[in-house]
Amino acid sequence: MKSKYQIIDHEHDVIVVGAGGAGLRATMGLAEAGLKTANLTKVFPTRSHTVAAQGGVSAALGNMGEDDWRWHMYDTVKGSDWLGDQDAIEYMCREAADAIIELEHYGVPFSRTEEGKIYQRAFGGMTTHFGQEQAMRTCAAADRTGHAILHTLYQQSLRHNAEFYIEYFVLDLIMENGACRGVLAWCLDDGTLHRFNASITIMATGGYGRAYFSCTSAHTCTGDGNAMVLRAGLPLQDMEFVQFHPTGIYGAGTLITEGARGEGGFLTNAEGERFMPRYAPNAKDLASRDVVSRSMTMEIRGGRGCGEEKDHLLLHLEHLGADVLEERLPGISESAMIFAGVDVTRDPIPVLPTVHYNMGGIPTNHHGEVIDLDGSGDDGLVPGLMAVGESACVSVHGANRLGSNSLLDLVVFGRAAARRAIELAKEGDRQPLSAESGEQAIAHFDRYRQASGDTPTSVLRLKMQRIMQNNCAVFRNGEILSEGFKQLIDVWQGMDDIRVTDRGMEWNTDLVETLELDNLIRQAMVTLHSALNREESRGAHAREDFPDRDDDKWMKHSLVWFESDGVPRLQYRPVHLETLTDEVETIAPKARVY
Repeated sequence: MKSKYQIIDHEHDVIVVGAGGAGLRATMGLAEAGLKTANLTKVFPTRSHTVAAQGGVSAALGNMGEDDWRWHMYDTVKGSDWLGDQDAIEYMCREAADAIIELEHYGVPFSRTEEGKIYQRAFGGMTTHFGQEQAMRTCAAADRTGHAILHTLYQQSLRHNAEFYIEYFVLDLIMENGACRGVLAWCLDDGTLHRFNASITIMATGGYGRAYFSCTSAHTCTGDGNAMVLRAGLPLQDMEFVQFHPTGIYGAGTLITEGARGEGGFLTNAEGERFMPRYAPNAKDLASRDVVSRSMTMEIRGGRGCGEEKDHLLLHLEHLGADVLEERLPGISESAMIFAGVDVTRDPIPVLPTVHYNMGGIPTNHHGEVIDLDGSGDDGLVPGLMAVGESACVSVHGANRLGSNSLLDLVVFGRAAARRAIELAKEGDRQPLSAESGEQAIAHFDRYRQASGDTPTSVLRLKMQRIMQNNCAVFRNGEILSEGFKQLIDVWQGMDDIRVTDRGMEWNTDLVETLELDNLIRQAMVTLHSALNREESRGAHAREDFPDRDDDKWMKHSLVWFESDGVPRLQYRPVHLETLTDEVETIAPKARVY
C-alpha cells in the first residue's frame, strides 16, 4: 500500500496535533524549554476555534472583589454535578492565577480596571464564600478573549522556534506494542503523506460539535483526535455529556457570550417575563448553563416562545447603554447585526440553546497523560500519548462545564502537559518507526480516496447531524435515544456506499470532508450509546424517564470503546473524590441548589 504514495519522514522530540489554545500553550512551553517541537494543524493557527471564545477566562485574582481559589473549586465541583475529578479541579483552580498572570506577561491584552488591574466580570455559576454571593472572576479582553490569547500564544511559539506544519490533516496515530510512536499526516498543499516520529504525541484537536445540526462550533470542529483514539482501540470518557449554550443566535447558532448576561443582560419570554427567577431564584440568568438551557427549553415547550413559530426567546442588552456595549461587548454587537439584523442598543437578540461544548473526550490525568484500563481495572497510562483541551477529558468539567472554565482548562493543562512531556522526553529515548509503521492509517486513507459508492458525503453528514439534533438534545429519554442509535447504525453502514468524486491529493476538500465524517460518526455513535446507557439526569444529561441524579449507581465515569461492528462497548472508572493536597477538604456530593 505504501508504495502508492510518497512518504516523507520527520523526527521530533514532541508532536502537538492542533493549534488552538491548549495546543499552542503546550507548543510554546515545549519550544521554550528547547525541545524540538512540531505543531501539526489543519488550519492556520489563528483560525483555530479558540479564536471564537468571547467572554473570558476564570481565575480567583480578586481584582474586583474578594475571591479565593477554594471558592472557585467549590463552584467547579458543584457545576460539574459532582462528576468532576476533584484532584484535577483542585490543580486547575489552584494554578489559575499564576497561569493568567503568566499570560499577561506573555502579552495578552486584557481589559483593565481604572486601577490598571485585569478586568473581571461575572459569569454563571461563579460565586464567593461557597455559593453565597456572585463572584467577579472571569478575566476578559472585551468579548474577544480567545482571540487575544490565541494570537499571543502563536507569537510566543514562533519566538521560541517551534516548527509549524500548517494545513496538514492528521490521519491517524501510529501505535506499536500499545505505545504511540507518532502520527501519519496528509499535506493538503502538495498532496504528500508524512510520518512524524516522536517520543511524545499530544492531541489538542478540539471538540466535535459538528456532529450536530446546530452548534456554535466552526466547521473544522470534527473531533479528529478523539476518532484517532477510537480507531487505535482506546476509549473515550463521559461522551454523553454535551453542553448546550443557552444563547446561540436563533437560526444561525452563532455564540452570544455568557459575558453578555454577566454584564447585566437578561432573558425574557413571549409574555415579556424575566422567567429565570422561576427556575433559579438565586442565580437567575447567571445559573449554570445546563440549568438555563433546560429552563429555556421548558419555556418554549410551555408555549411561551417568541416569534411566529414560538420557538425562541429574547436576550436583552439594550438597557446597558451604547457606551457599555461598545466597550465591553463589541464583538457580539457586531455578530447580532450580521446574523440577526439586530441593533443591540435598541432591540433584543433572538436566541436558542445550541450545542456548544463536549465535556467528554480522551481520558487523562491532570498531567495530560492518556488513561486506558489495564486488566486489574486500575488506571493505566498509554506510553507516548497525551491529550489536552476540549479533545481531552481530564474531567474538571464533569457533567457540565462552567462558563470561562474552558479557556482556563486550555492554558492550565496545556502548560501542565508541556511540563510533563519535557520530563518524559528527557527520560525515554524515541523509538524509531519500522518500515511498516502507519500501514493501517494509509489503508484507511486510501479506502475513502478510492470510494466509488452512490451516496455523497453531504447526504450522510446531514442525516447524522439531524439524528443527533433530534435524538440526543437538551432533554432525552430511552425511547428517543434508542431510535436515534438505530438510525445512526444505518448511517454508519452507509459509509460503505459513500462517494468521493475527487481522486486528487492536492486540496481535495471532498476527501477531507469524508474523512471528517468518518471521525464524526464514530463520536456520534459513542455519544448516543453512552447517553442511552446512563439512566439518570446529571448536569447536561437530562433524562425525562430518569429525572433524578443517582449517586449510588452513577457516580462514575463512562468509558466507551468503538468496536468494528459499530456497537460501542462500555466500562466504568470511579470519580476521584480525593484532592491533591490537604489545602481544601474533599467536597462530598450534595443536593443541587441554585
